[in-house]
Amino acid sequence: MNDSTRRRFLTLCAAAMLSPLAACNRPSEKSGGRDNQLGETLWKGIALGSGAELRLYHPDRKQAEQAVNRALAETARLEKIFSLYRDDSLISRLNREGRLKNPPSDLLAVLSLSSEIHHLTQGAFDPTIQPLWNLYAEHFRRYPNADEPPSAQQMKQTLALVGFKHITFDEDEIRFHRKGMGLSLNGIAQGYITDRIVAVLRQSGIRQALVDMGEIRVFDDIGERTWTVGIRNPEQENAVLQTLTLKNAAFATSGGYGTTMDEAGKFTHLFDPRTGISRPKYRSISVMAETAAVADAFSTAFSIMPEAEIQAAARAKQAKVWLLMPDNQMKALA
Repeated sequence: MNDSTRRRFLTLCAAAMLSPLAACNRPSEKSGGRDNQLGETLWKGIALGSGAELRLYHPDRKQAEQAVNRALAETARLEKIFSLYRDDSLISRLNREGRLKNPPSDLLAVLSLSSEIHHLTQGAFDPTIQPLWNLYAEHFRRYPNADEPPSAQQMKQTLALVGFKHITFDEDEIRFHRKGMGLSLNGIAQGYITDRIVAVLRQSGIRQALVDMGEIRVFDDIGERTWTVGIRNPEQENAVLQTLTLKNAAFATSGGYGTTMDEAGKFTHLFDPRTGISRPKYRSISVMAETAAVADAFSTAFSIMPEAEIQAAARAKQAKVWLLMPDNQMKALA
């Protein structure tokens, strides 16, 4: 998925709010009553190509603002590695040249986690998906009213360039084994960057915060604050189907309806890297996990996986999953 397209459909609402949940559209929280002592420092802006928000709770506003500045500097640094919309990013260079010498530790960390998630999801998560994205985007650019995907021959040729087994990486080099391959880490990099921002804030002395960089993660090292996250109804933009308590955790939701490839909305950005099919099994997939990177990657991969396989992968990372079924009914998986 493109950096500039939000595919996260979350509504964060106050746990004790009296107004209808459907009206909530801003992050807020339930605390133990120390807001006056801690104080809130709020930043809203654009990061990773879309709206972002930081809510920090600290008695020293100057220290909190300095922490925000460090977080934004970290975001800018990581965008230079992961953004497909910057020609000067390292991932863009890798995709052009097919190899990257002396890759940074952040890129290796994301690839290592990608490898683990790839294994846990039996190949459903695969960051070498970029050639499929390019194929569909070009096909529907030329034929916006088409009701069929790219041809079987085009699909076969493109799928030959997809497969995590065709990439090797270590501290010396990342290399594609087939010419024409390409990486998209958009299904995990936003989560990774969210986790890095949490680490920067903690290093800056912040003990309570909400971080929304396209993926959401909240932390409270004091043990006083919880948030409520709502899963949006795709049939009613401002309606919430279910609310969940979020504490010291990350949350991500993916839905094919958020980014469609064709004008009719028949084909989505959620591809099966093993078949090339772009029709998810569920209307949306929500994942609560310890880290935003895991929640991000799982919410992408689970869109094309059967329930039994989802449960097995989620258990391996102690994640919780909510599936919005085709009939718009919510199903929780332990």
